[in-house]
Amino acid sequence: MPPSPILVVDDDPLLLLLLEHKLRGAGHAVATAPDGLAALEAIPIVKPGIVVLDALMPRMDGFEVLRRIKSDASLSHLRIIMLTVLRHQDDVVGALKIGADDFLVKPFIPDELLARVARLAPSAAA
Repeated sequence: MPPSPILVVDDDPLLLLLLEHKLRGAGHAVATAPDGLAALEAIPIVKPGIVVLDALMPRMDGFEVLRRIKSDASLSHLRIIMLTVLRHQDDVVGALKIGADDFLVKPFIPDELLARVARLAPSAAA
């Protein structure tokens, strides 16, 4: 069975394209969403295994998306990597307490994201 897709959620269209390109180049199936509401709408359709989620977005921020995912029994298994420009330790700790599996501060090196995705991917546990 092929691995689950990765859903990348960010309101920066250039970053979405870059991450989609890097993840596809590494062999991952990828879907994208431009904001938190679109992400929540896409999850039942895409059925991702990992969600790469920007913290600060219009319409619904990533922290609220994370809360909703982790409070829904049918979605709480999803692995979440938060992306943010927020550098304050409280933001990182808050996201981890809500249930984020990992946290990357922007700007970051795309290869670092690939390494973190590889660590969280279900096939990495096998």
